[in-house]
Amino acid sequence: MFIFILTAVLPFIIGYLADLLIGDPQWRYHPIRLIGSMIAAFERSIRRRCDDSERSLKKGGAALVIAVCFCSAAAAAAAVCLAYAISPVVYIISESVIFYFMLSARSLCTESMKVCKELKKGDIEGARKAVSMIVGRDTAALDSAGIARAAVETVAENASDGVTAPMLYMLIGGAPLCVLYKAVNTMDSMVGYKNDRYLYFGRAAARLDDAANFLPARISAAFMIVAAYITGNDGRRAAEIYRRDRYKHASPNSAHTEAVCAGALGLRLAGDAYYFGRLYKKEYIGDDIRGIEPEDIVRANRLMLVMSTLCAAAAVILRGAAAAVIGGIL
Repeated sequence: MFIFILTAVLPFIIGYLADLLIGDPQWRYHPIRLIGSMIAAFERSIRRRCDDSERSLKKGGAALVIAVCFCSAAAAAAAVCLAYAISPVVYIISESVIFYFMLSARSLCTESMKVCKELKKGDIEGARKAVSMIVGRDTAALDSAGIARAAVETVAENASDGVTAPMLYMLIGGAPLCVLYKAVNTMDSMVGYKNDRYLYFGRAAARLDDAANFLPARISAAFMIVAAYITGNDGRRAAEIYRRDRYKHASPNSAHTEAVCAGALGLRLAGDAYYFGRLYKKEYIGDDIRGIEPEDIVRANRLMLVMSTLCAAAAVILRGAAAAVIGGIL
């Protein structure tokens, strides 16, 4: 039973700590990059078989989702099954490495802090360039407040799909389900746009991503409210703004952690933004209690890191308890 528990909890602990200590490696054969290449290859192949009709594009998009999900989950399952057949130690290493690659807490913190550093130096052009690496909106016309706001929003929003969601799916189904989730999330980031090219083709991927992030977004918000109290921010206001503003986003999930962060820090986030030269009208999230400043990026990262540690601790306890129960039965 002891070995059974170790194989359940050690990959989670090792993978999470590795992400915090090392961060996401800029490696050509990073699994997420490989998944992205696979998505692009499948898209090219499927589009050759589609005409320009709505029906054909929707069917092609659904085929893309099925192919990517199957290949991603099957590859991860094959890797961990082969590892387990060799030895429990190799299995633990294999799952740890896969889980580590699926997390992005350290890289999210690192990249957003580059924006903070440039803002504190007073280098607006440098800050615009840094924030353009982590946001999808147009950044050329952003002032210092807009840059800081974009960075804070990115940290808050990605706290769920970059950290909590992989943890949740790792908890439920190990490395295969964790990789499957990241494949869905990557697919949405590549084809889930409401523009002329992807309005129909990317619809299946976007809807699946919405479904996959439904629980993680709400779990993340709950843990971030607790983190607001722990970090000395306004936990009560975080909960109030969450209840009021959590649906003020085109996505059913994206505003949850953003609303908590806005309330905890006393900021007004979101609002209108330009994407590819086009203005998109958005509601504000939070109250304009004070002006945003570069240090808010630090505060947002602190919230995200405390939230992720709480999530990891809860997941390890649950995973260990489940392993003990299953091991006792077997």
